[in-house]
Amino acid sequence: MAQGCDVTVFSGDRTGTSTSDGVRIIGCAIPERSGLGRLRTYAGIGHVAAPRRFRDVVLTAHAEVPFDVVEATNWYAPAVLLAGRRDLPLVTRNSTPASWSRESHLSPRNRLDAWMADMLERRQANASAALISNTTEHGRRIAELYGLDARRTHATIGLSLSETLLTRASKAAYPAGKEPFRLLFVGRAEARKGFREFMDAVALVAHEADAGLVADFRVDLLGVPDSDLPETLPPGARRRIQAFGRQPDGMLFDLYEAAHIVAAPSRYESFGLVYQEAIAFGRPILASAEDPSAREFVGRTGAGLLASATEGGAIAERLKDMLISDTLRGELRSKALKAAGTFTRATLGRQTIEVYEQAISSHRDTGSARAS
Repeated sequence: MAQGCDVTVFSGDRTGTSTSDGVRIIGCAIPERSGLGRLRTYAGIGHVAAPRRFRDVVLTAHAEVPFDVVEATNWYAPAVLLAGRRDLPLVTRNSTPASWSRESHLSPRNRLDAWMADMLERRQANASAALISNTTEHGRRIAELYGLDARRTHATIGLSLSETLLTRASKAAYPAGKEPFRLLFVGRAEARKGFREFMDAVALVAHEADAGLVADFRVDLLGVPDSDLPETLPPGARRRIQAFGRQPDGMLFDLYEAAHIVAAPSRYESFGLVYQEAIAFGRPILASAEDPSAREFVGRTGAGLLASATEGGAIAERLKDMLISDTLRGELRSKALKAAGTFTRATLGRQTIEVYEQAISSHRDTGSARAS
């Protein structure tokens, strides 16, 4: 919008058409009892239902007022059936591929689903006019996974944060008072997020807090329901945890504002949004050195501490450091606030427009070559 573009968003979890802040939003939800709704229940081929729905809705809108370019995520390849069209260049913005969030032991049905999802993602990526990844390392791993041609435009551009979040973050003072300190974890209870290892660390540090060796603390889990908590959590850890499950943005902002520390010990993050959000709020971050995005957003800026590995003991050591030292937390907060101005929409928007222009230009050149 700020770059002078008309923007339409196609959403898979909505119906109808609406407008928000000048952006047109078109719902692409699949009715449960429709043909595509039934198709979704089948193993493997069910992954084609959402791309088919997106293709039909996008092309209907494109026929009314043509788009210059379409951008879509790589995750489960929602735009795979739009890829390679001569009249509509596709830019794929890479988040975490489906395969990187998958459990290692799968049933035969789930193996078929996984194969189909991976194949569709690879096809969309290789038929895209251009691609965008959040960090250089993420782009390298994406190119390796999908077997991308090195000649294809593949830019490194971060994601900007919403103006609503930035406005709220700019007014967020650090929590007054001391114990109990509040830790915030945002995300799903999955292996990639290091959730079980974080719970192991909480159990270790809770034992020391019970003994008076470190400050008392509480843990807020956003995106994690009670049912996802490990059954083996000791009582001293469990009583310190509040699992909120999925909540609207207002609750997210409230929890960031209340947090003394944001815990994000992921093995791998594609966008690193939690790091960027925590930095915007000036909250010290506990992350893992295993994640390239953490090394870039947290390690390079000094906005937090990196555990040597996504492992309970290593995470616990860094957590204790942050709970023990008021001075350390203050220093980390200062560095986070200093880094907060890096993620502006103006800069990232201009970079994205440049990729769109390259995609449109290369797409036209390719179309001309095919036509001849």
